[in-house]
Amino acid sequence: MKIKALFLFFIVSFFCSLNAQEIFFSDKEKFFKSAIVGFEDPIMKKEIPARIIIPESAQEDNEKRFPVIYLLHGHGGDYNYWPLQAKPNLQEIADKKNIIFVSIDGNIDSWYWDSPVDKNSQYETCITKVLIPFIDAFYPTIKDKKARAITGLSMGGHGALWLGFRHTDLFGAFGSICGGVDIRPFIEEWGMAKYLGDYESNKEVWDNHTVINLVKNAKPNESAIIIDCGYQDFFYQVNEALHKELLSYGINHDYITREGAHNEAYWSNSLDYQILFFEKFFKKAK
Repeated sequence: MKIKALFLFFIVSFFCSLNAQEIFFSDKEKFFKSAIVGFEDPIMKKEIPARIIIPESAQEDNEKRFPVIYLLHGHGGDYNYWPLQAKPNLQEIADKKNIIFVSIDGNIDSWYWDSPVDKNSQYETCITKVLIPFIDAFYPTIKDKKARAITGLSMGGHGALWLGFRHTDLFGAFGSICGGVDIRPFIEEWGMAKYLGDYESNKEVWDNHTVINLVKNAKPNESAIIIDCGYQDFFYQVNEALHKELLSYGINHDYITREGAHNEAYWSNSLDYQILFFEKFFKKAK
């Protein structure tokens, strides 16, 4: 199913003010279990694809509403990575746990920031101002931070924590799997300089765009947070540093480390832990 939001400003301002049942369910239309959607981002002026995994029970009861977990891919990935490659049983999980999954395309190397250098890479605004209202307008979601979580792997782990810490009004829970949670030890890697400027001339910009420096502004017990990274991962040390930083500021979080490297087997296994963590959060927050 391909949905295009050609007039996104109109949709966000008007449709999101309506009841979702009035928008989508007036004719008792059934959901497809897996949908590919394309929504127009008015700032970057391009269509952004995403894949939506919808519980089977949505087809049986069009009055039912579901929590949502947003999934961010890593560097070089796309919106198909989680549901088709790393976690092809997401539909089964969605059916069993009654959770909607949304896997967005964050470009191959956006790091999910609003780049201060490249106006065509504004993915923080895209996700928080465009994607979430779009999903809430057209899908049977529970429109509350208590029923909304975000996580991702590697670049997406950084992105999920970046968005989670900065938008606690939108995400009640957030996590990271093998995330690049401090980008500064890796200034020559993954094309980050083209979105932040070269490090030597823009150290303050880099300092302001790395997750670990958000911790000092976080509030204890405001969010449910989970971080996971393997011992053999090249991001292990920065995850250890983030864990210690969270402890020093009294920010409650789950921190998981075990045997494993920066690879698909680890990421797929980790997502099971994080889904369980978010599921418990959703039930507790009701």
